[in-house]
Amino acid sequence: MRIGELAAQAGMTRDTIRFYEKVGLVEGRRLPNGYRDFPPETVAWLQYIRTAQALGFSLAEIARNGKGLREAPDTAVALSALFEEKIQVVETRIAELEALRTDLAARVGTGCPLRAADRPAGAGIEGVATPSGTR
Repeated sequence: MRIGELAAQAGMTRDTIRFYEKVGLVEGRRLPNGYRDFPPETVAWLQYIRTAQALGFSLAEIARNGKGLREAPDTAVALSALFEEKIQVVETRIAELEALRTDLAARVGTGCPLRAADRPAGAGIEGVATPSGTR
C-alpha cells in the first residue's frame, strides 16, 4: 500500500508517516519507481502508536517495545505488562508532583518564593542580591 492510502486509512498525514519511518517506527520498502510500499498491517500499527501516545507513552518507549509486542505470543498479556510498568512510572511521578506541591505550599506567603522554607527570613540566596543590595 502506498503512503497516501496508508495515511488515509490510518487517519494521519503522510508527513507523520514519513517521520515515523525516519525514526524507525514503521518500515516500508521502496518500489522501483521510488514510491514507498507498506504492508497492510501497518495501519493497525499506526493506530496503536496513536493510542499509545494518548496513554502517555513516548515515541521512544513505543519504538523500544514495538518489536516485542509484534512478536509476543499473546499481545494482550504483553500490553498488560507494559501498562503495569507505565502505571508505576505514573505513580512515581504523582508522588514527585505531590512533594513539589507541598514544597510550593510551604513557600506561599513567605515573602520570597525563592527562599528555602527552612531558611531564616534575613538569609539571602547565595549569589542573589538581598533588599539591602548586599550579597
